[in-house]
Amino acid sequence: MAKSKKALSGKEKEAIQAKGTASYGSASGANSFLRGRKWESYRLFLMVLPCIIFIFIFKYLPLWGWSYAFFQYKVGLPLSQCEFVGLQNFQVLFGNKVMRTNLFRVLRNTLGIQGLNFLLMPVPMLFAIFLSEIKSTKFQKTVQTLTTLPHFISWVIMFSLASSLFGSTGLINTLLDNAGLDATVNILTTSQHVWIIQALFNLWKSMGWSSIIYFAAIAGLDQSVYEAAMVDGATRLQKIRYITVPLLIPTFFVLLIMNIGNFLNSGVDQFLAFGNALNKSSIEVLDLYVYNLGIGSGQISFSVAVGIMKSVVAIILFASANFASKKIRGVSVF
Repeated sequence: MAKSKKALSGKEKEAIQAKGTASYGSASGANSFLRGRKWESYRLFLMVLPCIIFIFIFKYLPLWGWSYAFFQYKVGLPLSQCEFVGLQNFQVLFGNKVMRTNLFRVLRNTLGIQGLNFLLMPVPMLFAIFLSEIKSTKFQKTVQTLTTLPHFISWVIMFSLASSLFGSTGLINTLLDNAGLDATVNILTTSQHVWIIQALFNLWKSMGWSSIIYFAAIAGLDQSVYEAAMVDGATRLQKIRYITVPLLIPTFFVLLIMNIGNFLNSGVDQFLAFGNALNKSSIEVLDLYVYNLGIGSGQISFSVAVGIMKSVVAIILFASANFASKKIRGVSVF
């Protein structure tokens, strides 16, 4: 009996020891899994860290410059030696009749040109759809390269190209003159149709680059849907209308919401390059007005006040568009 008890206790000890080894192994496996997950999180954070640093340095640190709007800043003096005026610059900006008139003028120009740019936003999507329908891969790549190339060219060179084509001594006017036609194409030195001309130039420069994301979205669409439509006898245009366009609409709305946040950020380069004495009243947008006010006239405090107003309006527009899109279509940025 004693021997059997001894043997039994020995078996129990072996079982207990095996259980302990198994539990230790599972615990160590769980710990190694957690350590792996933790290290993976660190790696992802280290990948994002340069972008966070870049955004902090170039997007958040410059916000310190907003303080200039609350001082009567004079070039060459440190801010501590300038007179603190509080909200006086904002009051003068809207209270002074001349400045108020100029502000409303450049706002009208900005809204007009940017509104036309928004109306032309579906063009890159349609361009990507129709180009993707072409079977020749070589032709697709050639057209994509030619249409994307202007994105990497500065607006100064774009103006030089436009002047070579549409200037008074440009290619088109030279051809018309050689053909004996009494007609002149004058779109660079005129005060008429300035908004649509600048919107078309912007489309010329950005269409290829803006279509890249649509090409990527089209490449990721489920091909089985197209195969089913083909079995049902759908034509190519019907597949575009009832399959491709509806599947690209969420991508279009996300881009639309993000662009609404930049609605007032029309930039300086294009309008500074194409601006002249004849079209200045119609081409001067908000960003160019801030540049002329601050750099051209030396009114740094007023230009910063205009910039603050523009940023506040942009935040309100972006939040409103995101809220409306989330309620109406269920698509939003955040």
